[in-house]
Amino acid sequence: MNPRQVDAYLDRIGAARPQRPTSEALRELHLCHLRTVPFENLSIHLGEEIVLAEDRLLDKVIGARRGGFCYELNGSFGALLAALGYEVKLLAARVYGDEGRLGIPYDHLALRVRTVEGDTWLVDVGFGANSHCPLRYGERGEQADPAGVFRIVVAGPDAAGVRGDGPADAGDLDVVRDGAPQYRLEPRPRVLGDFRAGAWWHSTSPLSHFTGSLVCSRVAEDGGRITLSGRALTTTAADGTRETRELETDEEVLSAYRERFGIELGCVPTVRNRNAAR
Repeated sequence: MNPRQVDAYLDRIGAARPQRPTSEALRELHLCHLRTVPFENLSIHLGEEIVLAEDRLLDKVIGARRGGFCYELNGSFGALLAALGYEVKLLAARVYGDEGRLGIPYDHLALRVRTVEGDTWLVDVGFGANSHCPLRYGERGEQADPAGVFRIVVAGPDAAGVRGDGPADAGDLDVVRDGAPQYRLEPRPRVLGDFRAGAWWHSTSPLSHFTGSLVCSRVAEDGGRITLSGRALTTTAADGTRETRELETDEEVLSAYRERFGIELGCVPTVRNRNAAR
C-alpha cells in the first residue's frame, strides 16, 4: 500500500493514523473496521468477480466503499496493518459446522499480528459476529469481550476440539466463543493466493451457505449489530434484544444498504442459488 491508500483506508474506517504500531492502536483500528466495513456477500449475488489480489481488495473497500467476506476483509485489513508497521501473518482456518464437522481447507482467513511492544494478537474482522477486540494469541484462558467470552485452545482429538493448554505453536488451535468452537486455526503462515480455491468454492458451490443467502452486517456504535438479510433488517442491541422488520419495497432495501451500511447499489441483489444447502 502507498501512503495515499493508507490515508484513504483510515478515512474509510474513521480512524486516525497511529503514531506507532501498538496494541492499543490495534484495538481501536479493529473496532473502527467492524463498525464501518460490513461483512457482506453481495458480490456473489450481483455477479461481481471476487479477486484475491491486494489492489483489487483495496479498490473494493476504499474506492467502492464496500465490504466483503473473510478473505476480502481480513486480506485488506492485513495490508493496512502491515503498511502501518505491524508484523502480519495470514492464517488459514476451517469453520465448525453442524455436529462439530469442520469445513473445507482454507475455509476462513484470519490474521496473527505482532505489535511494537512484542504482543501477538489474533485479529479477525471477517467472521461475521465475532470478537469486537483482537484476542491474545498465546493466552489459553478466558478472554472477555463485548461479543462474549472467548478462548483460544490447542485443538484436541474430540469433535469440539476444546481440550489442552499447550504452547501457542504446538499445533492447530480452536477459537471458542461462549463454550462453542467457532473455527480451527492453523499456525502456519500463508499468502493471499493460497485462499483462492476457498473463495471460489464459497462463491460458487451449492453447498456453500454464501450462495444460498444474502447478508450484510456490521457492529453498531452502541456495541450491538445491524444486519440486512435479504429484505429482513435486524437491529440487535448490546444487551441482546432484537428487533426485525421486513422491508417491503426495493427503495426501502436500497435505502437500508445506503443509510445503514454506506453501500450504494443500482439494483436490489437477489439470491443467486435458492437451492443451495443451508
